[in-house]
Amino acid sequence: MNDADVSKQIQQMVRFIRQEAEEKANEISVSAEEEFNIAWSRPREAEKKKIRQEYERKEKQVDVRKKIEYFMQLNASRIKVLQAQDDLVNTMKEAAAKELLNVSHHEHGIIDSILHHHHGGYKKLLHDLIVQSLLRLKEPCVLLRCRKHDVHLVEHVLEGVKEEYAEKANVHQPEIIVDEIHLPPAPSHHNMHGPSCSGGVVLASRDGKIVCENTLDARLEVVFRKKLPEIRKCLSARAAA
Repeated sequence: MNDADVSKQIQQMVRFIRQEAEEKANEISVSAEEEFNIAWSRPREAEKKKIRQEYERKEKQVDVRKKIEYFMQLNASRIKVLQAQDDLVNTMKEAAAKELLNVSHHEHGIIDSILHHHHGGYKKLLHDLIVQSLLRLKEPCVLLRCRKHDVHLVEHVLEGVKEEYAEKANVHQPEIIVDEIHLPPAPSHHNMHGPSCSGGVVLASRDGKIVCENTLDARLEVVFRKKLPEIRKCLSARAAA
C-alpha cells in the first residue's frame, strides 16, 4: 500500500469518526432538549393543576352557598305559611270562644241557637256537663265549682242531675257540694289579661285527688287539639291550590 492509499484510508476513518461524533452530539442535543422541555413543563403543569383545583374549590363553595340560600328562603317561606296558619287557627279559636261566651250569656249566637233548639240552652248544657263529670268521677260525694254568675243555674239543675246520674250509673244519688270558691268570671274588657272562664263546671272528689275539668274553655281546647291536624291539612291544601 502506497502513501496515497494510506492517506485515503485515514481520511475515510476521520470522516467516519466525525459522522459518529456529529450523530452522538445530535442525540445528546435532542435528549437535552427533551429533558429541558420536561423540566420546564413540570412547574407549569403543577401550577395549572393548582389553579384548576382552586377553581373547583371555589365552584363548590358557590354551589354550597346557593343551596344554603335556597333552603334558607324555603324555610323562611314555610315559616311564613305556618305563621299565617297559626294566626288563622287562633282567629278561629277566638271566634269559637266568643260563641261559647254567648252561650253562657244566653245570647242567641250560632252555637247558642243550636244548643237552645236541641238541648234547652245553657242551663241544659250545665246539666249535661255535670252528669258527664259525675260519670267520669264515679264518686259518692263530689265538690262542684262554677262561676259565681252560674251558681243559681247549677243549684236549679242539681236534683235532676242526681236523678239522671243515679239512673245511668245504677247507684245511689251522689252528694254534690257547691264550692264557695268560684271559677273566674267571663272574659271582659276590664279583665283582658287576668284569669277567665266562659262557663261550665269543674268537679272533684272530696279529697281533691281526682279532678274533672268540664268548662267550656277546656272543652274548646280538647276539640281544637283533636281537630288541629285536620284544620292544618285543609289550610295546606288550600294554600297549595
